[in-house]
Amino acid sequence: QVQLVESGGGLVQAGGYLRLSCVASGSIFSITAVGWYRQAPEKQRELVAVSSSGGSTNYADSVKGRFTISRGNAKNTVYLQMNSLRPEDTAVYYCNAEAYSRSYWGKGTLVTVSS
Repeated sequence: QVQLVESGGGLVQAGGYLRLSCVASGSIFSITAVGWYRQAPEKQRELVAVSSSGGSTNYADSVKGRFTISRGNAKNTVYLQMNSLRPEDTAVYYCNAEAYSRSYWGKGTLVTVSS
């Protein structure tokens, strides 16, 4: 089992920045890929960024060049640095981890970008 807890969301003006954190507990050494997803009101959940155990990363086209996913030295933390935020980035952001061929989710953290 893997438990995920996100933090770092909040209200920011357009052009600003936030850094989201996700702390994993439980069977963290079984985790392969970790990622961030988001869900805006009345929209489907979408991939924002993902980091594989091999170190490769992948980003949604809408956030490339603005967002950066990284893993902490303790290996149980993953970050999402979000720069140049736009109102369309407003959403609940969820941390995701893949382990034992299962997908685990946190409860999400709300990011609101005002224009």
